[in-house]
Amino acid sequence: MPDNAASPITPRHALAGGLVLAGLVLQVAQFTNLLPLAHAVSYCLWLATALLWIDIPRRTRRQAGILAALGLGLLILARTWHGAKIDWPGILDGNTYVVAMLVGVSFIGLIGNLRGRSRPPGKALTGARGMLGTWLGVHLLGSILNLSTVFMVGDRLERRAPLSTPQLLGLNRGLSSAALWSPFFASMGVVMTLAPAMHYATILTFGLPLAMVSGMLTVGELSRRFELTETAGFSLSPRSLLMPVSMAALVMLFHYVITPRLSIVSIITFLLPGVALLANLPRGPHWTLHRVHQHTLTRLPAMRGEISLFLCAGLLTLGLSTFITAATGSTWTLFGQFGPLEAIASFLAIVVSAVAGLHPIIGVSVLASMLDLDAGRQTLFAFVALASWAVGTSVGPLSGINLSLQGRYGVSGTTMMCHNLGYAAIMTLLVVGAILVMEASL
Repeated sequence: MPDNAASPITPRHALAGGLVLAGLVLQVAQFTNLLPLAHAVSYCLWLATALLWIDIPRRTRRQAGILAALGLGLLILARTWHGAKIDWPGILDGNTYVVAMLVGVSFIGLIGNLRGRSRPPGKALTGARGMLGTWLGVHLLGSILNLSTVFMVGDRLERRAPLSTPQLLGLNRGLSSAALWSPFFASMGVVMTLAPAMHYATILTFGLPLAMVSGMLTVGELSRRFELTETAGFSLSPRSLLMPVSMAALVMLFHYVITPRLSIVSIITFLLPGVALLANLPRGPHWTLHRVHQHTLTRLPAMRGEISLFLCAGLLTLGLSTFITAATGSTWTLFGQFGPLEAIASFLAIVVSAVAGLHPIIGVSVLASMLDLDAGRQTLFAFVALASWAVGTSVGPLSGINLSLQGRYGVSGTTMMCHNLGYAAIMTLLVVGAILVMEASL
């Protein structure tokens, strides 16, 4: 069962959804310093995860459980073997910023659907133009709306016929490649937390062109491998682009003018829910509260898989970094320096681990815990993390996008992996080249 699958609304689900919403509200309140409750956000999110644990898909639950057990075990070993000082009440705080951002982004689903009906924008095309429209539509809209865009576009295409392999690959690659540059993606949230001194402008300079090349590669390859004459595609209308472009402009306005002290992650966390509420208010407070109530009961509990994975990965990162620091006296790092060769090796290792079934956040988090990066090296690390996330999630059979496509449209993750191996190999070569060019320019 995919993470987004609907579950019967029970008191347990309602309580969990309320706790996730409370975590978001508390996180936003902390930005104002009006409600400085230490660890309250993480406690709400972890309690919600515990309530929803039995509903999490088995594979995701197994991964999350292993991550949490390893993280907790390493903390215990660091304390008992090396006498490390552990802030036990705060061990659950890892990645809560990212989870709060994901929850905030989910409220965008309340915009453009004010009558409660799903009505994806655009018209279906066929052939190579249609494939380009599918990739571009999912990429641009997904850069803001994340995974929900895949289902918006995919369900629209499925009205004509069951989704074919090239359509599924277009959905997969359109979304995963947005991780290369989008400030709204969870990947960017993780990276900004791990490398706060990164230069986003540099990431955008390399990541956005690489994503566009990914789109051209996808259209060219699929046109060559498959007969697309009757394959339905998705066409963007100017109105479809209005919302994502407007949201991106608002985020930049807040980041550079209104609230320059807040990170992009923090701004997204409060801005997107705020815009969603304002979009609903013209229909009255009662309507708005009803929409928020339904969102809390249905959509927020459905995020259980991604929430659990990010929280447990945060615990693993803390445990691993604490243990390494305690065991080595803060002197050991994976690499003596983080240059282009080390960056390429790290990228390849994370992608290979994704093919083996690990979510890229695990590889990125473990890598960060083993490095001691000065400000000048954090941009290169950030690019490696984002690129490995983009390539790894496209090809990894157990990535969130492939598991969701499997649950929604019936394609296996292994099938998606096999079809994406060639694409991943070419993207790997391009990423390696980008790393070398970036290193020369830094």
